[in-house]
Amino acid sequence: MADRQSDEFKRDAVRIALTSGLTRRQVASDLRIGLSTINKWVKALSEEASADDPDQDLLRENERLRRENRILQEEREVLEKATVFFAGQKR
Repeated sequence: MADRQSDEFKRDAVRIALTSGLTRRQVASDLRIGLSTINKWVKALSEEASADDPDQDLLRENERLRRENRILQEEREVLEKATVFFAGQKR
């Protein structure tokens, strides 16, 4: 028998999925719900919110920028490690 989640839990899960910068798979795992469940909630609540929330474009842009920022930080860490490695090879 499936657990029934409250509307507040669903709204919070969707908010986290859309604004945290985590993948939906990570959010679903953290909240102990299925990936298809979180996708269904995001679709349903996003459609509902799009009619009510004129800032939806800002939320999407924020999500994209968080993802881009995370990738750039990871790339910088790799380059820093490579710099240390190659600096040690010259000696």
